[in-house]
Amino acid sequence: MALSALGWVLGDQPRADRLLSLTGLTPDVLRDGLGETGVQAAVLEFLINHEPDLIAASEDLHVQPRDIIAAHERLTQ
Repeated sequence: MALSALGWVLGDQPRADRLLSLTGLTPDVLRDGLGETGVQAAVLEFLINHEPDLIAASEDLHVQPRDIIAAHERLTQ
């Protein structure tokens, strides 16, 4: 879920820039940390904290917003 969400975020340059700005992640950290739960959780948290993106991502990824929230909860437990 997190990797699909990251692909969705990176598909829009202003949104990708906002992700980097708000999370403090860098392109290198994203690339090197794709398999790390902390990086994945940060991507999902980015979506969860901005409802318009959460709704748009869930529609484009064909999941419910609650599925994204649940994936974030699994990663942060």
